[in-house]
Amino acid sequence: MKSYAAVDLGASSGRVMAGRVSPDSLELSEAHRFPNRPVRTPEGLRWDILALYGGVLDGLRAAGQVDSVGIDSWAVDYGLLDADGALLGNPVHYRDARTEGVAEKVWVTVPAEELYGATGLQYAPFNTLYQLTAAREKHQLSYAERLLLIPDLVSYWLTGEQGTELTNASTTQLVDPRTRKWSYDIAERLGIDLGLFAPLRQPGDPAGLLRPEVLEETGLTGPVPVTAVGSHDTASAVAAVPATGEPFAYICTGTWSLAGLELTAPVLTEESRAANFTNELGLDGTVRYLRNIMGLWLLQECQRTWGEQDLGRLLREAGAVPALRSVVDAGDKTFLAPGRMPERIAEACRASGQPVPETRAEVTRCILDSLALAHRRAVEDAQRLADHPVEVVYLVGGGTRNALLCQLTADACGLPVVAGASEAAALGNVLVQARADGLVGDLAAMRRLLTRTQPLTRYTPRGDAARWRKAEARLATR
Repeated sequence: MKSYAAVDLGASSGRVMAGRVSPDSLELSEAHRFPNRPVRTPEGLRWDILALYGGVLDGLRAAGQVDSVGIDSWAVDYGLLDADGALLGNPVHYRDARTEGVAEKVWVTVPAEELYGATGLQYAPFNTLYQLTAAREKHQLSYAERLLLIPDLVSYWLTGEQGTELTNASTTQLVDPRTRKWSYDIAERLGIDLGLFAPLRQPGDPAGLLRPEVLEETGLTGPVPVTAVGSHDTASAVAAVPATGEPFAYICTGTWSLAGLELTAPVLTEESRAANFTNELGLDGTVRYLRNIMGLWLLQECQRTWGEQDLGRLLREAGAVPALRSVVDAGDKTFLAPGRMPERIAEACRASGQPVPETRAEVTRCILDSLALAHRRAVEDAQRLADHPVEVVYLVGGGTRNALLCQLTADACGLPVVAGASEAAALGNVLVQARADGLVGDLAAMRRLLTRTQPLTRYTPRGDAARWRKAEARLATR
């Protein structure tokens, strides 16, 4: 039995989870959880990275002595370091407005279809490539000697060692998913200096040892290694999908919903690009072929607007609202920015000629029905585009605690939904560390351990699938 600390930084909160693993057991407990509150400054929306790092140190102290530490976080964002290794300002938040209209400028040099064929990444206005293009207009980038993605930045502060973990690098739109290496041609044509990035690391690679100052701060006894994991939290979450060998789709739910398939090769067709599917890299040579959906961000923002903390009550009341009364496109960039979410949902329903949700319960039901509908579209489209039919949908992440969303997703997809771990990213993080220690084997072996040790809930589809097709048609005719 060995102990591991999984640092898992999400877009709305961070946590340090303590994992205990043997060849036949897997236990996970929460050592420390802390908020992730972005700050709007005169320059724009920024991550409070120092508060997050303080939360990481507090969490390592609470976790106690461990055999290794792994770090995962959200994707695309980064910190810039100067020649002395000091951070040049707080990292810009991906919801910041600086990338508005940038993609169109990039496509003049590299057309969208060519960019997709080279990198396999869906269009999202906040992709790192667009962020770096926007950053060229600021002086800060000219002073930078190094760019570290968020989990690599935290790892650097803990160890003093720099690297760029591959699964997260693949979200920058600067990696070729076929070679799993940097796309130098794309970077050169767009004037992006790939020398800013530290050398690529693979999940399981050593990432250094905790610095003496970190050991003193956390009370740990060294040496304590840091292990590169699937540092994009979705890569770690997909590694923790409790699949048992049958063809499956997955939905990683949280602030975002990431819905798709695990493949052995990317899908780079024009039809795939038009459907806005992305090809991100996963463990053991896999490709995460998926679509980004706004996810529970819609509900989180409504709760923030309402000052509503009692999610259980909201869900109970939403369960009594008639199904599919009103739906919105949960992938629409209209919902990307924070603020006024209930009003924006009402405006979208009004514009599409549907009943306007008025009560909190009606808005909540609209969100959950819309998410289930978006899950359905993503799962169906992924199967068709990849020619890869599935028999079951595995749902992991924070949405597993929302039984209504899980059941609605089963109803919408017309497939059984198996809800796995709510802390899937942390579990995948821990398992990669344990694999680096030789306690577990390949990805299939990791998943067998999950199915033996973690509780699973199965949701069977109910009702007529035709009503979901009709709801979908409302959005198609907007």
